[in-house]
Amino acid sequence: MEEFKGQPRLPKFAVPKRYDIRLTPDLTSCKFGGSVAIDVDVVGDTKFIVLNAADLTINNRSVSFTNKVSSKALEPTKVELVEADEILVLEFAETLPTGMGVLAIGFEGVLNDKMKGFYRSSYELNGEKKNMAVTQFEPADARRCFPCWDEPACKATFKITLDVPSELVALSNMPVIDEKVDGNMKTVSYQESPIMSTYLVAVVIGLFDYVEDHTSDVRVYCQVGKANQGKFALNVAVKTLELYKEYFAVPYSLPKLDMIAIPDFAAGAMENYGLVTYRETALLYDDQHSAAANKQRVATVVAHELAHQWFGNLVTMEWWTHLWLNEGFATWVSYLAADSLFPEWKIWTQFLDECTEGLRLDGLAESHPIEVEVNHTGEIDEIFDAISYRKGASVIRMLQNYLGAECFQRSLASYIKKYACSNAKTEDLWAALEEGSGEPVNKLMNSWTKQKGYPVISVKVKEEKLELEQSQFLSSGSPGDGQWIVPITLCCGSYDVCKNFLLYNKSDSFDIKELLGCSISKEGDNGGWIKLNVNQTGFYRVKYDKDLAARLGYAIEMKQLSETDRFGILDDHFALCMARQQTLTSLLTLMASYSEETEYTVLSNLITISYKIGRIAADARPELLDYLKQFFISLFQNSAEKLGWDSKPGESHLDALLRGEIFTALALLGHKETLNEASKRFHAFLADRTTPLLPPDIRKAAYVAVMQKVSASDRSGYESLLRVYRETDLSQEKTRILSSLASCPDVNIVLEVLNFLLSSEVRSQDAVYGLAVSIEGRETAWKWLKDNWDHISKTWGSGFLITRFISSIVSPFASYEKVREVEEFFSSRCKPYIARTLRQSIERVQINAKWVESIRNEGHLAEAVKELAYRKY
Repeated sequence: MEEFKGQPRLPKFAVPKRYDIRLTPDLTSCKFGGSVAIDVDVVGDTKFIVLNAADLTINNRSVSFTNKVSSKALEPTKVELVEADEILVLEFAETLPTGMGVLAIGFEGVLNDKMKGFYRSSYELNGEKKNMAVTQFEPADARRCFPCWDEPACKATFKITLDVPSELVALSNMPVIDEKVDGNMKTVSYQESPIMSTYLVAVVIGLFDYVEDHTSDVRVYCQVGKANQGKFALNVAVKTLELYKEYFAVPYSLPKLDMIAIPDFAAGAMENYGLVTYRETALLYDDQHSAAANKQRVATVVAHELAHQWFGNLVTMEWWTHLWLNEGFATWVSYLAADSLFPEWKIWTQFLDECTEGLRLDGLAESHPIEVEVNHTGEIDEIFDAISYRKGASVIRMLQNYLGAECFQRSLASYIKKYACSNAKTEDLWAALEEGSGEPVNKLMNSWTKQKGYPVISVKVKEEKLELEQSQFLSSGSPGDGQWIVPITLCCGSYDVCKNFLLYNKSDSFDIKELLGCSISKEGDNGGWIKLNVNQTGFYRVKYDKDLAARLGYAIEMKQLSETDRFGILDDHFALCMARQQTLTSLLTLMASYSEETEYTVLSNLITISYKIGRIAADARPELLDYLKQFFISLFQNSAEKLGWDSKPGESHLDALLRGEIFTALALLGHKETLNEASKRFHAFLADRTTPLLPPDIRKAAYVAVMQKVSASDRSGYESLLRVYRETDLSQEKTRILSSLASCPDVNIVLEVLNFLLSSEVRSQDAVYGLAVSIEGRETAWKWLKDNWDHISKTWGSGFLITRFISSIVSPFASYEKVREVEEFFSSRCKPYIARTLRQSIERVQINAKWVESIRNEGHLAEAVKELAYRKY
């Protein structure tokens, strides 16, 4: 038996073909019993069967293997559950006959409260607390519900039967074919599923309402009384299914699609075949109480999960190394769908936020390649990150842009047809795209998926020659040794003259006139600008020499650049400043060029950058903080005045998004008029929750503003917000409040908020929203994390949410002393599932510390900041 322990993968001498599963959950005692009969093809000589099982009690007497030809039943001589490896090893006295047989196993388990495997979630009905039973099997937790070959490549069909209380709704992947009621219990049987991976099997049991669309057999289920809130998601789902059917040229392969909101859910949503589970905030939309941002989130998450029905469920990655194929692709295509359904959202400009998050994580030495070796199931959770999702989506967009939309779609459809109902690797997708386009896709893309990081392209003009040089970009400012094949796009002076080509070498130079058919006029004349990475479709950064940078600054002021390019120039300059390759003075001067900016995505990034500069300046040059705040306020005031606190009839979705963000920013910057107005509106809201004075789009801004004035001696605003939190049953409202509370500058209140997160009043899925702590509260949060680490690691330690506690609390620091403290504290407490996040967070602190040093030594910074603060915009 020893040879099977400590292995990353199961042995392949027996292959599952079909599962017949019966489960009997008890929602009162929170336990379940079950049995499984698995049709297994024995393909090699063996006395062993090895499969996955975890947290289950196996009834040894119920285990048998029956050969289908001879009908001879064999009982194992030894049954061992190896907890460390989550495997069940069965040893038989004689070699098993090759060919088909049936493996039968009886088992029992607990409906846990860890939001994984087969677990319990709670809800209230008429003031009474009730339990529901839910499954969450991705990445490797089907084994906590029934013994199985719990690897994506071990696809099989599933026949499921449930014994449940007769008044409850019981859902699974497939439609019900039979229901027998016997007193207060019923037995529900479902159609057999098509071939699929174990992580996509799903069961949900509880009391629910639903809304449906008959024509396409789509339903949205939710808590009793909330059915109306499912209509928006239902509408999006029906249209998205139509869109994907056409885009992938393959129809949706199951007879029905159910989507259901679960009150306790660790991720945003899960694409189980035919039964997609969601957090309430990602599926329900309430006209009265949801903000524009909530609406957009519901649309993109629904589109993301439905993309998986093809990309992930029909064609599945071969192993978790290729997780990015699922997630990067679904992220990219969800924007395609949202753009088709809601063109007025200009969602592709907002895609830049995905790209930026990918670039931020991938600028760390502790990043990882898109295709990452996974040797232990404990390592899988940590790769559900911005590399797999956001960098993955960004390189797909870059490739689609390079190959052209039609060619890309055609090749993709042939890939899905070829691998339907089976498994594929990254190379298989590249081969399909290479065949469809005739381009060297494999060679081009390997440089982006097999090595971590990305390049910064340095650009300068010398004697009518354009010189480009690539080097690996690291936020630490250190040199890296990566090299990429970079799809370069550039234009000169206008968007009419655009060129694209592949940069294979470390450096290259081009005759500008030959390349672009235009010449760059002399220094000091701002007329001719050159912009690389047009509309930010490439996953790289650009560093311009001083003259080219000045020309782009002028082009921004003259409104000659697209909003995506304005976003990109700002974002690259900020990243270069952090890496100490540009001065803070030059970044602030560039930011001043955006004083008349009106576009949501650009302003949103400007706000994010101003927060980060404020945090770093508080450590580096606290004496300049008030001047910086004054400068930032003057940058945002224009837009704030144009937008006003109240929405205007017929205004755009993007204006609604911007209003919330800009007033939140002004509140955090301490802008007096904003704080006073917010306070007035908040008190009107306390008196009447339906007041038009505080619509959902500006609630978070008002809550943050209220918390800025709270202190240990004046707690009224805090108490009032807690009251609103306790009285609402809307998840979106609760998370809005949680994400505002810790922004309070009073450290005593911050500590109270953090302790509140650990109370039974906050669902464990939501605690991480409360970790957005004010600058003043950083030390308090760090001490709190250490004091409560045992409790936190016990409560959240088995899922990926634990990593949020570390990154949120550790990353904002900016001193080497803190690095030592963090390393020391975790030296005896580091587990595989937090190791990568811990290294990344420590690296961020080191980057901040270096940045602080360089800002302290920056000459003329004080004069520049004061000049910008007093300038009239």
